[in-house]
Amino acid sequence: MKEGPFSSSSKFNHVPIMGKEIIKHLKELPSEFTKQGLIIDATLGGGGHSAQILENFPGIKIIGLDQDPIAREAASMKLIKFASRVEIIPTNFADFSINEQVICVLADLGVSSHQLDEPSRGFSFRSNGPIDMRMNPKEGLSAAELIQTLSEKELADVIYELGEEKRSRRIARRIKNDLAANGPYSGTKALSYAIAGCFPPKQRYGRIHPSTRTFQALRIAVNNELGSLESLLLKAPNWLLENGLFLVISFHSLEDKRVKSTFKCDPRLKALTKKPIRATPTEIELNPRSKSAKLRISSKRS
Repeated sequence: MKEGPFSSSSKFNHVPIMGKEIIKHLKELPSEFTKQGLIIDATLGGGGHSAQILENFPGIKIIGLDQDPIAREAASMKLIKFASRVEIIPTNFADFSINEQVICVLADLGVSSHQLDEPSRGFSFRSNGPIDMRMNPKEGLSAAELIQTLSEKELADVIYELGEEKRSRRIARRIKNDLAANGPYSGTKALSYAIAGCFPPKQRYGRIHPSTRTFQALRIAVNNELGSLESLLLKAPNWLLENGLFLVISFHSLEDKRVKSTFKCDPRLKALTKKPIRATPTEIELNPRSKSAKLRISSKRS
């Protein structure tokens, strides 16, 4: 499983959100499934969810997918004790295909704590780093390249549609004017400062940081997250055995609306959760980032 040295993989900490709830629903599967079934962990991350599953079900094997090389390295170290029960594949789940059917597909759509907390990844405005935001730092345009490539209108549309930011036009205008006058921003702090300047002073220090929605929009656009999710929602039901489970953890309304609609309308699936499962107060206290998580579960119709 080892895929090469990444110095920061030792800092990669994947706290599995709603792990107990996921294990509970897997235990409700037919016994023949959990004795020798195969699960696709479509967002392997640091291997937190996979480790819990493998520890609870000795007969289960897992295929773990992730496009982030640092995440894969961290997962390979965490899961090494499970040896041949785990196969790690370097891919975005949107590009994955499989010929055999599986008992479960699990997708945790959240950005990992490592990606947010590591300045060199450029996901966060809270510490300075390059304006990157790519899940796979070796592929595609960085966020810095994206904002230079898009027109002012295109950038405003991205910020509005993917960040649900009402001040999208003002922010896009400020960014493009800054680029024209001064060239590329020095880092995430400078970009965040420019965005905050588009807000009235009283709103710059509220509960939600003024850069939050714009950074979300850029990250989603850079990684084509919604397009990838739509591809997974289309393909994953075909991977499942009858009565197999499809579990998705989403973190914002753009994702959750798509998951909810698919689970309700796709004739291949039966929604098992009318309302999403939320993290308990205890879990939120231990892991504040679980507060916005929503877990929806469906099963493959027979």
